Amino acid sequence: MASTAGVVLSIKDSFLALPTKTGDRALEEVEKNISSLRQVLSGDGEAGANQEQVLQIALEICKEGVLSLFVQNLPSLGWGVRKDLVICWCILLGQKVDENYCCVKYIEDHVELLDFLVVCYKKSDLALNCGIMVRECIKHPTLAKYILESNSFELFFEYVELPNFDIASDALYTFKDLLTKHESVVSVYLSSHYEQFFERYTRILTSANYVTRRQSVKFLSEFLLEPSNSKIMKRYIQEVRFLNIMIGLLKILSICRSVTTNRHPL
Repeated sequence: MASTAGVVLSIKDSFLALPTKTGDRALEEVEKNISSLRQVLSGDGEAGANQEQVLQIALEICKEGVLSLFVQNLPSLGWGVRKDLVICWCILLGQKVDENYCCVKYIEDHVELLDFLVVCYKKSDLALNCGIMVRECIKHPTLAKYILESNSFELFFEYVELPNFDIASDALYTFKDLLTKHESVVSVYLSSHYEQFFERYTRILTSANYVTRRQSVKFLSEFLLEPSNSKIMKRYIQEVRFLNIMIGLLKILSICRSVTTNRHPL
C-alpha cells in the first residue's frame, strides 16, 4: 500500500496535470485517484476505514493544498467523480486532530473556496454537489459566520427564486442551515445587519413564485421563534411595513389552501 504522503501526492499531481494532459486521459486519472481516496476514507464495504490513516490523509491534504484543487476543479469533473469527491469532502471536514478540525482550519485560511462553491450554485450541473459541500462547511460556526457576512450570502436571495425547483429547494435548505445551525452567530449577524437582511428577505416573501412565498413564510416563523432571536422578532413584528406584508401573505396562503382543498376534497 502506498504511503499516506504518496496517496495525496498522486491526487495532487493528477489534478495539476488536468490543464496539460489530453482531456479524457487526465480525467480518468483524477477519477481513479478520487475513487481510491473515497474507499480509504469510508472503507471498502467489508472493513471500516483505518481512522489513524484517515487523520494522516486529512493532515497531508491540508499540507499539500489539495482541498483547493478539489474546489477549483469541480466544474471540470464528471458526475461520478464529483459524487465521490463530495463524500471525501464531508469525511475530511469531520476529522479532528488535537481538538482542531484541520480541514476546517484550512478553509478558514482560504475562504475564497467558500465563495467559489456558493457562486457555483448558478451552474445547474454543479449546484447540488456544491450545496452538500457548503452545508458541510456550515456545520462549523466560523465558516457559517464567514458566509453570512460575505457578499456571497446575498446570492442565496437570488438562488431561492431560480426556476429550477431542485436547485431553488436546495438553496433554501442551505439558506435555512445558515440561519439556524448556530444561534449565537445568527443572532449577532441579524442584530448588526437587520435592515439589510429583512429588506432582501421581503423580496422573497413577495416573490411571484407561490412555493417560494410559502416556504419563506414558514421559514421566517421558524428562525424568528428561536429564543436567541427574541429581540429581533419583537422588532420585526412591531414594524408596520413588515407586519402588513405578513398579514397579506397569510391571507393569500389561506385562500390558496382553501382552493386546493375544494379542488381535492378528502
